[in-house]
Amino acid sequence: MMMKKSDDTPDNTKLRIDKWLWAARFFKTRPLAADAVECGKVLVNETRAKPAKTIAPGDTLSIRLGPYLFEVEVLALSDKRGPAPQAQKLYRETEAGRVKREALAAEIRAQPQPSELKGRPTKRDRRDIERFKVGSW
Repeated sequence: MMMKKSDDTPDNTKLRIDKWLWAARFFKTRPLAADAVECGKVLVNETRAKPAKTIAPGDTLSIRLGPYLFEVEVLALSDKRGPAPQAQKLYRETEAGRVKREALAAEIRAQPQPSELKGRPTKRDRRDIERFKVGSW
């Protein structure tokens, strides 16, 4: 009886980018990872890719998560989502990318935070607002 080689042995040299991003814990679900790749928030070797694009160890990825940009090199492949310490072994962040990201985080922390509003303005607040609009300060 003859068996197909492709069915028996998994190809550990290539993996879909959306599976890898999910396994490396950059995104909470695979559909979120696929959407990010589709929208151009993930670049593979500085080019846009589709979610089915295969990656291999040695590829460089640029991943935009909110205001932050992660520049990572793929070290290993995994299609299973494991604990965070295990997921961090799948990639190495470039030193330049880490410095930029930490500088941006410090800049964001240094900005003044908006004050919390408690709901509707009180009568005193409304009077202050009215005085401000009229310009009688």
